[in-house]
Amino acid sequence: MKPEIIDLIEISKYYGGNKDYVIAGGGNTSFKDEHNIWIKASGQSLADLTEEGLVELNREKLQLISSKSYSDDPAIREEQVKSDMFLSISLPDRNKRPSVETSLHETIQYKFIVHLHPTLINGLLCSRNAKSLTQKLFGESVLFVPYIDPGYTLFKKLESEILSYRNKYSHDPQIIFLENHGVFVGADTTAEIKKIYTGIIHSIEEQITPLTENEPLPYNPLLHKVLPHLRMILSGDQTGVIRFRNNQLIARFYQNQQEFHKISLPLTPDIIVYCKTRYLYIEQTATADKILESFRYQLPHFVNEYGYNPKVLVIKDMGIFAIAENYASAEACLDVYEDLIRISYYASFCGGIKFLTPEQVSFIDQWEVENYRRKISKAENSAGKLNNKIAVVTGGAQGFGAGIAEALFNLKFNVVIADLNEETGRKFASQLTSPKSPNKAIFIKTDVSDAGSVKNLIHETVKEFGGLDLMISNAGILKAGGLDEMDPEVFSKTTDVNYNGYFHCAKYASEIMKLQNQENPDYFSDIIQINSKSGLRGSNRNFAYAGAKFGGIGLTQSFAMELAPFRIKVNSICPGNFYEGPLWSDPHNGLFVQYLKTGKVPGAKSIEEVRKFYEDQVPMKRGCKLEDVMKALLYIVDQEYETGQAIPVTGGQVMLG
Repeated sequence: MKPEIIDLIEISKYYGGNKDYVIAGGGNTSFKDEHNIWIKASGQSLADLTEEGLVELNREKLQLISSKSYSDDPAIREEQVKSDMFLSISLPDRNKRPSVETSLHETIQYKFIVHLHPTLINGLLCSRNAKSLTQKLFGESVLFVPYIDPGYTLFKKLESEILSYRNKYSHDPQIIFLENHGVFVGADTTAEIKKIYTGIIHSIEEQITPLTENEPLPYNPLLHKVLPHLRMILSGDQTGVIRFRNNQLIARFYQNQQEFHKISLPLTPDIIVYCKTRYLYIEQTATADKILESFRYQLPHFVNEYGYNPKVLVIKDMGIFAIAENYASAEACLDVYEDLIRISYYASFCGGIKFLTPEQVSFIDQWEVENYRRKISKAENSAGKLNNKIAVVTGGAQGFGAGIAEALFNLKFNVVIADLNEETGRKFASQLTSPKSPNKAIFIKTDVSDAGSVKNLIHETVKEFGGLDLMISNAGILKAGGLDEMDPEVFSKTTDVNYNGYFHCAKYASEIMKLQNQENPDYFSDIIQINSKSGLRGSNRNFAYAGAKFGGIGLTQSFAMELAPFRIKVNSICPGNFYEGPLWSDPHNGLFVQYLKTGKVPGAKSIEEVRKFYEDQVPMKRGCKLEDVMKALLYIVDQEYETGQAIPVTGGQVMLG
């Protein structure tokens, strides 16, 4: 890799990972030598840019775009320019699209170009006094360009302005400010670019006092009863995710209609791409019913006027909310909309806010390039009706539960890992979620035997994702022993976790699922208990566990009848022995060790003999595996007819008559 490419990737990540400079993967960077230019491909994020995320183009071919004539029709013209740009790619078979601003990067005669949308800078550039304040702060050393539609038109305007500047000063401007857009900085080293950006920020801070404290504000519990409704109403054919944000700055703008007006229209192209062009404000928030009543009244008027459901809701005293097809898109939408709020705040120090005009908004909204960016942002959500559903897995930090949680996450579920083991659970959740994941895994410390703890689990799930589709009651404990060995305290604890815990999960999960069903009576959700073969037949010297599991099937059948009218299916999966998990194989307290010590297997003198004894009881001659259980679980979720069933997954060890 060329040293300059290493520098380009480093500075891209340096700014790309800082939301004060780049939001939702925006901005782009480039390096050019005598013959070629390397530029970030469309859809790539600066924060995690690699060499694979760059497009290499031939500069001589690229420069032909400047001298060619194109159609006067904007749509045809942009396609023609795009076609010529693709012809300039050195390795066209790599199927990457160069940034639409590639010709701009080529025109500026510096080796490195870094184009960003810093919030503080855009506070100046999205203000009514942008031009005069720019001249006051920076003089004639910089180039200020009034807003112009992006694409070829912007390129030709900038080309003309740069040539004029070059003729006047015998060099190109190192700083180019684009009104309502962002800034280009050019230099022959990345160190100099960093120095220039630092200088710009310091100069603007003389005009605008940056935010130093912006503390988060608490989540309002009323939202437990609101978000599941909104999620169903605003989701399309495939249910999405609702994310919320609330802090001291946001609170300044949701107090009344007058303040909301300051954040009610787009300021930059990115806002249109990620948040659309209009946002819905709810002022009546005394109760959950009032919020929903106001929303239901406004929504049809909003859709009739603008032609789409809102992606952003602003709710007085509650915060800002984004509904999107997946977690990552909802977070990006919130990031961009909060950036709009910050820009509006900063612009108030510069003579007031300058929104984009309706004509400018319309161009961007219909622009093929921005529709391509939207398509890229949704690419991870392209298949599968299970994508982005919300699942809770109790006992999900280790063993069988962790396997289920990971399998669901890989199927693009959003997963809540609920467990008492906080250290393991948090580490596991962070391992599952990567920066490029469209879905999200989180950990919530939970004791299923404690009703309050499970209630908090469900509330935190709604707070994080907006609803709940799948509750998997998996947490369990097993203490083997006969009547003469079992202490009453151990028996009670086993029952509390294995039996009462299932009741707690079903009780609080079904409350949310019922709210969703109110909005969409055809929508199915699931409660699944991970039971055991010990719930299908008695287990010698293991009555505490077996009794709770037998009782669990009774709960399943009863819950199923009660919840069927709400399209909530309730089923149990009864796995055979999962020998690879810690329940059986833990060297200190696993069942193999326990059964050896208690003499449950007559004549067995080693763990290996205990294991063989149990494997020989299975017609398929092996223990149950995770993939066996997942096939049963996915069948349950996919089908829409069976409920109240106890499905054996035992390799034939238990056969139902």
